[in-house]
Amino acid sequence: MADWSKTTWRNKPRIQMPEYTDAQALAAVEAKLGSYPPLVFAGEARRLKAALGKAVTGDAFLLQGGDCAESFADFSADNIRDTFKVMLQMAMVLTYGAKVPVVKVGRMAGQFAKPRSANTETINGVELPSYRGDIINELAFTEAARIPDPQKMLQAYTQSAATLNLLRAFSTGGYADVNSVHSWTLGFTDGAEVEKYRAMAERISDTLDFMRAAGVSSDRAHSLQTVDFYTSHESLLLEYEQALTRLDSTSGDMIAGSGHMIWIGDRTRQPDGAHVEFARGVINPIGLKCGPTMQVDDLKRLIATLNPENEAGRLTLIARFGAGSVGDHLPRLIKAVEEEGAKVVWACDAMHGNTIKSSSGYKTRPFDSVLREVQEFFAIHKAEGTIAGGVHFEMTGSDVTECTGGVRAVTDENLSDRYHTACDPRLNASQSLELAFLVAEELSARNTAQSLAKAG
Repeated sequence: MADWSKTTWRNKPRIQMPEYTDAQALAAVEAKLGSYPPLVFAGEARRLKAALGKAVTGDAFLLQGGDCAESFADFSADNIRDTFKVMLQMAMVLTYGAKVPVVKVGRMAGQFAKPRSANTETINGVELPSYRGDIINELAFTEAARIPDPQKMLQAYTQSAATLNLLRAFSTGGYADVNSVHSWTLGFTDGAEVEKYRAMAERISDTLDFMRAAGVSSDRAHSLQTVDFYTSHESLLLEYEQALTRLDSTSGDMIAGSGHMIWIGDRTRQPDGAHVEFARGVINPIGLKCGPTMQVDDLKRLIATLNPENEAGRLTLIARFGAGSVGDHLPRLIKAVEEEGAKVVWACDAMHGNTIKSSSGYKTRPFDSVLREVQEFFAIHKAEGTIAGGVHFEMTGSDVTECTGGVRAVTDENLSDRYHTACDPRLNASQSLELAFLVAEELSARNTAQSLAKAG
């Protein structure tokens, strides 16, 4: 790409990024990161792109999930394992419902920076810069903590490398064995309150029993013991992204070495902005958040900029409107994509449009609203004759109380029990798996309708 380099974003308008006060310290950190190995490699990004290409046509389904914002303080092997475990459970249930492979992409090993609605926040009359994620500054409400510190990029890199190391071990070392994953899921369906999901879990058991009887077991089939698991994050802090961008020696292309997939947020998707400029030049799969303010002309321009070759799997459009508002926005964006003949994955982010303040004062997301937005997303794609290709959730494997509702009902009064997020509220393990069962029902109904249409 003759008119692009990994530094051309610096000539574009930049928003949602810190202003570092010590230019010399920043340059030293960027130089050190530039000498470190990349966290991911071009071959991995290409495999993810190929897998996502199948989701464009409905021959795969994207499950993207993980932390709102990763934390230095909460970093532990147990937290990584628990989130990975729940995503495997969700993927198994979705695979059964969709009858196609599920592409598993974690919001992990790089999701440290967060855009904010305001540059400052005020508490008890004291105004300080907003917390922008552990890669930039600190959550503590003090003047010193809120100063952007470039050294934090080095800690983010180290934590990401360790996270990826553990994820790769879990993915290939037997932890992801299909029978173990299903046994965990059966544990979820033991309670009386989840009776309605037991039938599907038992049908999955019957399928696994049949496979074993037919001689297809995990001790014989390597594919039943291992999974492909990819990482993703919002490419918000471009100094960090640039420092980890590398030339792929096999193709001559540039890859963002910070994660397999990067996305552009709803606040930073200006067609002439720095974030779009950076993303257009790397070969990674790119996500693009599409909120209510997305204009048709901007979407068409962004599609042309980010995926000029119309390559399937390159671009995922992540719709985030809020329950009750999907019908006001998604149809016009679908029409724009169809007019362009663009090959995109349509994914539903049912979290970011459904944040409210609870009666107890906590920021939360009602489970019913999250589910409703997913259902509206599927219904509109069915009506438009297009493919609902994936879902995108902020979730954790920990037993937090941050989102209300679900079969093991979290109430407003419960939120204070285990409200641990540093930023936005996340689904807990039970809510995440319940949502997977409900999405699987949507996918199963879609398959039935498609089969009937073919038969007719």
